[in-house]
Amino acid sequence: MAVGKANNTVRISAGEWRSRLLKFPDVDGLRPTPDRVRQTVFNWLGQELHGLVCLDLFAGTGVMGFEALSRGAKKAVMVEKSRSAYQALTDNKLALKTENAQIVNADALQFLANNSLLFDVVFLDPPYQQGWLDKALPVLHQHLSEDGLVYVEAEYALVDTHDWKVLKQGKAGNVFYHLLSPVRIADIA
Repeated sequence: MAVGKANNTVRISAGEWRSRLLKFPDVDGLRPTPDRVRQTVFNWLGQELHGLVCLDLFAGTGVMGFEALSRGAKKAVMVEKSRSAYQALTDNKLALKTENAQIVNADALQFLANNSLLFDVVFLDPPYQQGWLDKALPVLHQHLSEDGLVYVEAEYALVDTHDWKVLKQGKAGNVFYHLLSPVRIADIA
């Protein structure tokens, strides 16, 4: 596999591919979601994601998207701008022999600008300290299914806004993680 300086691995924790390792390159800012955090997030979402369509917007290692597929998601679109991380995602898709992963080498906002698919779950773990949440969250509403949820990792705690309600949150080390629901008109009434 042609990746960066080192081949790092992260383990899928449950489902069809439980204990399978995903390889990923050394890419600046790329940090896999820790096992404990993933376990909590998938407890929040429900252990099985049968029939759901997921978006891993800043895919990096792809562990959130592949974990969702392992737990029964119908489709996971993984968007990654880094060429070496994209290649590793493609290699992992081939190793897992899945047709349900769509790997896209693109800028996250450009992908969203051209996307017409609705997602049940969006995993949003952008590089820190680059303002990505302020850019991505305002446009995610139009990409969610009726009951769609957004999982967010950030270097700070998120709070409710006029657009988003924080349903659940936690902290592991320096990582704040959240499950968000869009504020809908019915929620305001």
